[in-house]
Amino acid sequence: MEEKGWRRGLLVAVLLGLPAVAGAEPVEDPAKDEAEQPLEVDQEDSADTSTASSPDDALDGAVAQAMPGPGQGPVRGSPEQVDDPSAPVPDAAVPGPKKKNKGADTLGEAPDEADKADDKGKPQQRIRVFGRVFAQGTADERAKYQRELGIESARVGVAASLSNLEAEVSADLASKTILKDAFVRLANDAKQLRLYAGRFKSPFLQRSLESAWSLPLQGRGLVEDYLTDTNQLGGRRLGLMGEVRLKEAWGLKLSAGLFEGGEGPGGERLSEDGAARLSVRPFKFLTVGASTYLTQVIDGTQQYATAADAEVTLWGLSLTGEVARGQLPLGPFMSQSVLAYWTVPVGHDGWAVQPMVGAEALQLQGGIQARGHALTGGFNVLLADSFKAQVQAERALRPGDLEPALELSLQLATRFR
Repeated sequence: MEEKGWRRGLLVAVLLGLPAVAGAEPVEDPAKDEAEQPLEVDQEDSADTSTASSPDDALDGAVAQAMPGPGQGPVRGSPEQVDDPSAPVPDAAVPGPKKKNKGADTLGEAPDEADKADDKGKPQQRIRVFGRVFAQGTADERAKYQRELGIESARVGVAASLSNLEAEVSADLASKTILKDAFVRLANDAKQLRLYAGRFKSPFLQRSLESAWSLPLQGRGLVEDYLTDTNQLGGRRLGLMGEVRLKEAWGLKLSAGLFEGGEGPGGERLSEDGAARLSVRPFKFLTVGASTYLTQVIDGTQQYATAADAEVTLWGLSLTGEVARGQLPLGPFMSQSVLAYWTVPVGHDGWAVQPMVGAEALQLQGGIQARGHALTGGFNVLLADSFKAQVQAERALRPGDLEPALELSLQLATRFR
């Protein structure tokens, strides 16, 4: 019975001592230490050695090492929070939501967000694979609320980062134009001067430069659709662009470049377009900017647009506004866009809710007098920056509509990086 109890006690000591052994530093060879260093005996160590000579004392010592003493935090690796702030604690042991990865959005998708990630520290040399999927269901009054289900986006890509060079290639398997981004970016050591070459977003319209993942809307809205998709002002294009960024001067950022021209009436390729954008951040919560897009800058500009935007972010509440005006094939135009959303964390597991509301207006002022407008409201549920569910209702008078119509939509999205 004594041998059986001794074995049981030894098993308990081993099990309780595993966390302490796992968190301990590697033990060096005692013989090597004796050979290289003179023997020194500490009085406290000597006392401990003299009192732990028997098996029962060894058992008590192992248990004492495994269990925290009075005033001490849990052992390393425990799921409980350590009392001492300076003690090393694994990420899994810290309750509450994890810090958001500021570099989550890729350079091609959201260049401004990538700049914020660079400000946090020097980028590491790495290669990463990323992707996302948007699945959407809609019911549109224009089609008598006939339900439509589809994959709006199925993006996959690879990004490589070096000290002065970054490259990115991405494709959208759910799009007619499969290739989305394919470019390289060369920068100096201070990241003040940059040169882009390849296919990427032209620097026009603040909402176009926003990441589709971060944008609380399911689309980019009536104005962006009409200017970029219908009239070929901006968007992703082949081009060459230079960029100057001065963090000490209110975060000033100036981007300008030449891009592949659009297609003419007969499908011919037109001469190169030009685009530029200037933005500053005078306060941490305020960003203001201006952008322009010019078609056929070499042969003489035919259509153009200029825009001014501002964004205010305070306590999870974000408010953005943008106005634009210019010349389209149908004549002069003006547009106004505003969007407000509030991100509210829920619980301690990375959940958040995000109510949003937005409004847009578009006026054609040439030979054809026309107006368009849209009012959008929705509610989003977010999880740890990797999943979101969006419910949205839009009542809009879009180009080609005879009267305003209501569209209801639900979108589920997830991504990896």
